[in-house]
Amino acid sequence: MINLKIDPEFQNQIPPLTDDEYKQLEENILKEGKLLSPLIVWNNTLVDGHNRYAILQKHPEIYFSTMPLRFENREEAIAWICRNQLGRRNLSPEQKRYLLGKQYEAEKKAAKIFRGNQYTLAKKSGGTHDDNHHSGKKTCDRIAEENGVSRASVLRASHYTRGIDIADNLSPGIKQKVFSGEVKFTNEEMSKLVLSSPDKRQDVFAEIMHPEITKAMETANADPKADEPVPMPISNPEQFKGYQVPDECMKVYKTLSMATEMMRNTWKRVLKNNQSYLSDPEKQKVLRYAMQRPAHYLNELEACMEQILSESIEEAEKTA
Repeated sequence: MINLKIDPEFQNQIPPLTDDEYKQLEENILKEGKLLSPLIVWNNTLVDGHNRYAILQKHPEIYFSTMPLRFENREEAIAWICRNQLGRRNLSPEQKRYLLGKQYEAEKKAAKIFRGNQYTLAKKSGGTHDDNHHSGKKTCDRIAEENGVSRASVLRASHYTRGIDIADNLSPGIKQKVFSGEVKFTNEEMSKLVLSSPDKRQDVFAEIMHPEITKAMETANADPKADEPVPMPISNPEQFKGYQVPDECMKVYKTLSMATEMMRNTWKRVLKNNQSYLSDPEKQKVLRYAMQRPAHYLNELEACMEQILSESIEEAEKTA
C-alpha cells in the first residue's frame, strides 16, 4: 500500500464528516471493494480524499489509485482544495464562507509568489514577463464570478476566514464548533478580531465569546450622579437602610467615598480593556490575587472596628 503524506493544513480545509456520514462512506467503499475515484496527490502528499484514505488504513485490501496534480506551490494546492470543496452541496453557510475566504487568501499569496518568480526570471533573462498566471480579471472578481457572489462577499469572507483562524489559534477546536453550528460568529466580529493588535486579540476574543461581560461592564461604567456619594461596600446593606451621614462626618465620608470611586473606576477601566481576565480561568487567578489586598484590608478594618467597639462596651460596663 502506498504511504501518502498528510499535510495538516491541507486536511484542515476539508469540512469534517459526521459520524453517520463517515460510517456510510466506509460501508460504500467496502461494498464496492475499491475506491471509485482516485485520491488526489501532489508530490506524494494527499490533497483530496483524506476521509477515504483514513478508511483505507483500516482496510488495506481495498484497491485504490491516485491522480497527481501539479501545483507551483502549496498556496495553489490550498486554493484548489477550497475550490473543489466549494463544489459540494452539503456545506453549511459557515463552511462555504470560510472556504471562499480561504481560496481568496491562498490565491492572493500564490499570485504574489508567482509575480516574485516572474520578476526573478525577467531579471535574469533581461526581458519582461507578463502576469498571466490567471486571466486578466482580479482575483477577487474572478472568485466572486466563479461562486455567483458579489465582490464584497468575497472580501467579507476573507476577513471572516482570517478571524476564524485567529480564533482557532486562541481557542483550539473553535473552528469545528463554528462549522457544526455550535458557535456562530458574524462578519463584523471576525473583522474586529482581525483588525485588533496581536496583544489585544485575547481580550477581543473574550469579548466576542462573552458579550454578557461587555454588557455588564457598560452598565457598571455609567457615571454616578455628581451629588450622590458612592457608598462604601458593606456586608449588611439593611443595617444602613435610610441612613444619613451626619454633617460633621460628611468631610471624612466624602474623602473615603472618593477613594472608593477612584479604585472602582481604575478597576473598571483596566478590566474593560482586558476582559479576558473575567473569563480565562488562569487570568482569573491573577484577578482574584489582586483582589486579596483591598479585601484583606477592609476585613482587617472591620475586625478592628468590632474589637474597639467590644472593648468600649466592656469598659463602659466596668465603670457602670
